[in-house]
Amino acid sequence: MSITRRALPVTPAPSVVVTPMKRRHLRAVLKIEEQVYPRPWTYGVFVGELGIRDGSRCYVVAKVGTTVVGYAGFLVSLEDAHVTNIAVEPAWQRHQIGSRLLVTLAREARLRGCRNMTLEVRVSNRAAQALYHEFGFVPAGIRAKYYENVEDAIVMWCHDVDQPAYAERLRALEAGLRGTTAWEGVG
Repeated sequence: MSITRRALPVTPAPSVVVTPMKRRHLRAVLKIEEQVYPRPWTYGVFVGELGIRDGSRCYVVAKVGTTVVGYAGFLVSLEDAHVTNIAVEPAWQRHQIGSRLLVTLAREARLRGCRNMTLEVRVSNRAAQALYHEFGFVPAGIRAKYYENVEDAIVMWCHDVDQPAYAERLRALEAGLRGTTAWEGVG
């Protein structure tokens, strides 16, 4: 008996623009937020974060055409960039949007003089953990019941992002992205 396998459709490599998040992006950002997080940030939280203009915050969106397909952000605390969120529209997951966003955050962290980056990730989110490992993040601890007072978070750190070796790592990761990426006003 022969088995015929259908080929999966080939998805063209995207042309992505990463740009600073503005209030005009928030409707699309909130739509993604509600799809990917059980307890999404509110409009007010995003407006508050965007309103902090002392250089301690960085929020960006990824767009394909005019459509926001992902977003990410961090806050700076001393010499550390704490990634507060990174999310991709479910239909655009597995298209390296998260990688583009993380390249952008790492570049911005370096430009702002950060030496390290940190984040939390759900214990169950193996895909995100794999992405973070590619960027040099390693597990450093657990926050018990961090998500919805139910699921644990793995605390991950990436050290020495200010060093030339990390800049080379970013260049290699960027070179592996399919499609094109344009950065407007960031990294």
